[in-house]
Amino acid sequence: MNQQDARSAVHHAIGQVAPEIEPEDLQGDARLRQDLELDSLDFLRLVEVIAATTGVHIPESDYPRVATVQGLADYVAAHG
Repeated sequence: MNQQDARSAVHHAIGQVAPEIEPEDLQGDARLRQDLELDSLDFLRLVEVIAATTGVHIPESDYPRVATVQGLADYVAAHG
């Protein structure tokens, strides 16, 4: 999966999990838990939506690598 497709998939997944988040808040360095205020259940749902829509499964040991919008997009691009 290329970077643009991965970024689009991440933005779509975040929109599914947290529709109240404005698209302009989805800067690459935005931290999912702190800046976008996703709680732990929202984060798990985000991981599930990413898996369902892209086929990329993120093991818990890789959660630190996907802590930001860009980190998640990079992970999806590399594994998708």
